[in-house]
Amino acid sequence: MSDLKGKDILHGNQFSKKDIDAIIKTTANFEKALKGKDSLTLLKGKILATLFFEPSTRTRLSFETAMHRLGGGVVSMASGESSSAAKGETVADTARTVSQYADVIVIRHPRIGSAKEAADSAPIPVINAGDGAGQHPTQALLDIYTIYKERGSLKNLTVSMVGDLKYGRTVHALVELLSLFQARLYFVSPGLLRMPEEITSHLKEKGIEIVETEDIGEAAKASDLIYMTRIQKERFTDLSEYEKTKGRYIIDGEFLRRLKKEITILHPLPRVDEISTEVDGYPGAAYFRQVRNGVFVRMALLAMVLGKR
Repeated sequence: MSDLKGKDILHGNQFSKKDIDAIIKTTANFEKALKGKDSLTLLKGKILATLFFEPSTRTRLSFETAMHRLGGGVVSMASGESSSAAKGETVADTARTVSQYADVIVIRHPRIGSAKEAADSAPIPVINAGDGAGQHPTQALLDIYTIYKERGSLKNLTVSMVGDLKYGRTVHALVELLSLFQARLYFVSPGLLRMPEEITSHLKEKGIEIVETEDIGEAAKASDLIYMTRIQKERFTDLSEYEKTKGRYIIDGEFLRRLKKEITILHPLPRVDEISTEVDGYPGAAYFRQVRNGVFVRMALLAMVLGKR
């Protein structure tokens, strides 16, 4: 059994297959334990601090829900403007200060490397909830758990990742985990938003089969699963470039009918127009089940880094 006690969770590449197996097993145990119960008492007396310098709905609320379900408490900073960061305090000093109040920190920040900066300064575990266009490892872990539940296995999968692969921190983390299971990967994006070369090179060095294309239809026909992402307007410095790429890839009923097979569809959300609401009733549309799984996965991670299982 993997031991994450006292460890920071910062990057998708920090996990081994043994870690993933342990996280999946622990998550499944918590999901089972919560059936018929509102909450547990495993982390009674423990405090989670959520530091969100960027907007969030699912990640922040699911972490806070997870801690409450485990019987712990939460202190929260909802925005940088409401904290001493507005006065010029560094991420390092914020993390060092908050560690005096809490047992674990979850941080989201617009700058790549900010979570590591916090982790290097805080004497308690720090969990990266998104550092700009860098990494979002806990999203990747809940994605892996969802794939495992939806497909029944993590082996022999072909996965299409579609949309903003340049700035999409969720896909940057998820490919690291999928590579542990030798998944075949289609990267579907406009030229402007291709997966960063350092990531594709790293995957190829590990022997991962990659196909880069702008054709979502070609990729979907070869895949077991589509991982859709939105084109992130907030990451563009030139909005004319955003206008060129938005709405490029859309999954709707007609797309699925042309596919002539059932496929699993995931999305880290929020969606804009890339998945039509008519798809929500499709059997393979797993993105809201994905959201629910986030609570169980984050329960597992909080318990594991605090040495409680």
